[in-house]
Amino acid sequence: GRRKTIVSQTMCALAECLSQSEIVLPLRKTYYYSPLTEVGVFSTEVNRCDRLEEVKYMKTAVTIAGSDSSGGAGIQADIKTMMANGVYAMSAITALTAQNTTGVMGILNVTPEFLGQELDSIFTDIFPDAVKIGMVSEKGLICVIAEKLEQYKAKNIVVDPVMVATSGARLISEDATDTLKQKLFPLATVLTPNIPEAEVLTGMKIKSAEDMIRAAEQISKEYDCAVLCKGGHQIHTANDLLFADGTYHWFEGKRIDNPNTHGTGCTLSSAIASNLAKGYDLQTAVERAKEYISGALAAMLDLGSGSGPMDHGFAIKNEFTSVN
Repeated sequence: GRRKTIVSQTMCALAECLSQSEIVLPLRKTYYYSPLTEVGVFSTEVNRCDRLEEVKYMKTAVTIAGSDSSGGAGIQADIKTMMANGVYAMSAITALTAQNTTGVMGILNVTPEFLGQELDSIFTDIFPDAVKIGMVSEKGLICVIAEKLEQYKAKNIVVDPVMVATSGARLISEDATDTLKQKLFPLATVLTPNIPEAEVLTGMKIKSAEDMIRAAEQISKEYDCAVLCKGGHQIHTANDLLFADGTYHWFEGKRIDNPNTHGTGCTLSSAIASNLAKGYDLQTAVERAKEYISGALAAMLDLGSGSGPMDHGFAIKNEFTSVN
């Protein structure tokens, strides 16, 4: 009928346009498209194709972590951080949490099967240039993540080994911790433990800068990856230590008098992943991430009754962010 003829004419015109267009494969390269002008998809007349226009392309990153309903940590903090650092953010949710600035009220883990589907959906369509992994509390979930990262040959993997709270309380079981060590850590480009987590991984007490160096070296050798050992806990310093390829580098940090530090670990690791996705070397990626998190803390956002979130969008200023 008439509609079939219209569609046929439209498809012929599109085919003619595409035959004259530049299409660069594989998927990761620049694309070109040819928008139709003067007609709609079901128009009876297809006159011509407009000039080629370049399609916008962004570097991409995925966060594999739990959801924080208050938005200060977890995948919400990761997505905000990635966007603020200029990459397209995706997420594979490991758990739902009911929490706010005063504490966690409930946790609901996804099934390993569903997490696998999330990761398949991401890697088979928009392949990430970097991966950030946050809190994963169950052995089955950890195994699925490791399996999928190996299957798709993921790169630039930043693992924030969320095992121990700042207070020293264990957040995941011994069984899950062992699985992290066996399955996930050896795949990492860089691990980002805080002092309590580094103590768990090494079995040593860390009370000084020299202890940080020894701990980072031990972890790096055991899992064959770089290690960013974060200060700011027992040794009362904002300096972080990067140990990679047998050498170490200190990143000096300034203390910012802001009690609202919810999600700092998530934010730092996501900022590192974002900069790796953009092609920066590891040392530069860490340096830029440190500068970003310092700016987010210095913005002095004050929300909630407890330890509140940072201002992840402190550097985003345009006509859409202005307050009426």
